[in-house]
Amino acid sequence: MAIYQSGVIFADLDTSISDCWTLESYKKRGGYKALTKILNNKISQEDVIAEVKGSGLRGRGGAGFPTGLKWSFMPRALAGDKYIVCNSDEGEPGTFKDLDIMKYNPHSLIEGMIIAGYAIGAAVGYNYIHGEIFEVYERFEEALDEARKAGFLGKNILNTGFDFELHAHHGYGAYICGEETALLDSLEGKKGQPRFKPPFPASFGLYGRPTTINNTETLASVPFIINDGGAAFQEKGIPNGGGTKLFSISGHVTRPGNYEVPLGTPFSKLLEMAGGMRDGKKMKAVIPGGSSAPVLPADIMMDCNLDYDSIAKAGSMLGSGAVIVMNEDVCMVKALERLAYFYHEESCGQCTPCREGTGWLYEIIHRIEHGEGRDGDLELLDSIGNQMAGRTICALADAAVFPVRSFTKHFREEFEHHIKHKKCLVEHRWC
Repeated sequence: MAIYQSGVIFADLDTSISDCWTLESYKKRGGYKALTKILNNKISQEDVIAEVKGSGLRGRGGAGFPTGLKWSFMPRALAGDKYIVCNSDEGEPGTFKDLDIMKYNPHSLIEGMIIAGYAIGAAVGYNYIHGEIFEVYERFEEALDEARKAGFLGKNILNTGFDFELHAHHGYGAYICGEETALLDSLEGKKGQPRFKPPFPASFGLYGRPTTINNTETLASVPFIINDGGAAFQEKGIPNGGGTKLFSISGHVTRPGNYEVPLGTPFSKLLEMAGGMRDGKKMKAVIPGGSSAPVLPADIMMDCNLDYDSIAKAGSMLGSGAVIVMNEDVCMVKALERLAYFYHEESCGQCTPCREGTGWLYEIIHRIEHGEGRDGDLELLDSIGNQMAGRTICALADAAVFPVRSFTKHFREEFEHHIKHKKCLVEHRWC
């Protein structure tokens, strides 16, 4: 069960209420006041973008790019169609925050997308929803219907002359469609595969038109920024990362779930909120930003704050905010084998280094885990990784390499023990 702290997106939201996701409930919490404020007061596009820039909001999907700056790239004066697209694919293992935003607070996302559309000059938006959460897709469609009937979507919104339509698109569960250009191809009805960049989506995106793509959590944060001001949002975080952040904590903790806390919160505090380690076990390792982020040993992670710069300084990435906690009983070879298999299966196959390299990584780690490791295997893994990272159209190859490098760096003795003794170092048992 997801557990929330008072923040920005889930402030004053009681998920135990049976209709917390409805328009009526959202309006009681101040819903659509931000949109009304912009349209009725004729706040300019430039001023909306400036407010978002001043908030310090960074993309919550993984890259952490400044949102207001991204909006400013849109050529608003260019005639013709422009689009705002929400990336709700959320296929990163360990991540489940966007799912709960759409499940419990969908109108915050809808309002955020309408405001974003207004700011960048787009009259149409699309929300690309992960293919394995159909019930959430249905709930979002219900919320869209409520918004249309209330006059927040469609023609002449709130009698201000502003037009904006929003559509939900149900994906099919492909991890690669979390990459923004692969998502665009999928939206167009093509096979979801990454595009070469440049051109970037801001100049050549959906249907060849200028397009801005943001993450679910990013857009759901926008109404607060407009209502309370960018400075108020910034104050909830730290200088290089404004606002609160949703962290999906899973693994060997007592109360896994989503926790919305200020950026810069110590990891030890998040662990305490999640009830600490389950069954009194010791913590061994943490993946702080989703499965593609480098793993960190427990002692390093316990000294970290949860923000972009602190995690990067420790040698990993904040990523999507998916915190995967592993206890002392976890075999790191077996854990890496599972991750390597995932990236091997999810490679779209477009780039040879990724298509072949992910398979080689998995095969070698699989051999090591099953007592067939050879001298030189760890060096071979490193060599293959060097031929993959930075050599493909998108970052999936890098996402496959980062765990391999970090697992073999921080827990090398376990891999060496597997290779030499053909069995696991954890409890000295056979894997």
